[in-house]
Amino acid sequence: MRSIAVIVAMMVCWLAAPAAAQVGIGAFAGEWRGSGVSQSNVSFNFKVTARDLDVAIRPEGEGFTVRWTTVQRQKGDPNAPVAERKSSEIRFAPAGRANVWRAAASSDPMGPNGYAWARVDKQTLVVHVLAVREDGGYEMQIYERTLEGTGMKLEFSSYRDGDSVRSVKGRLVKIAN
Repeated sequence: MRSIAVIVAMMVCWLAAPAAAQVGIGAFAGEWRGSGVSQSNVSFNFKVTARDLDVAIRPEGEGFTVRWTTVQRQKGDPNAPVAERKSSEIRFAPAGRANVWRAAASSDPMGPNGYAWARVDKQTLVVHVLAVREDGGYEMQIYERTLEGTGMKLEFSSYRDGDSVRSVKGRLVKIAN
């Protein structure tokens, strides 16, 4: 009987808990810094590596810009990996749908920048980047940045022709507006 009462109480609390509120893109604005762990499905020597993460999100008119820098350690000697800094920036413009934007400079997945779009789902900014490779296969990268408490959780996934290539999970804190 006591077990049933506990289960019922847990269900009532779960059903009564407020759902995460839908936020606007402005809630993500600012500069964020943190670290993460990368897991590779294609590297033998660097299956798990540490990454430093910087993200800046700036509103621009009705759109916004996301700039991110990652310091990767996945090349060279596994005991003394070579640090490599990679940066990207995408400017997004409204797509004519609520909480959805398209990359202003990408309209062709076969082009040099691929095709990117973004959406806000409750407290998560999701950015998709799709590129068609020279051989006709594709690569898809998905960045999920979720506001949590006083920080941001990052979940990154990279796929090649539907197969998982790499994932990164990290935490960032806001360092500037």
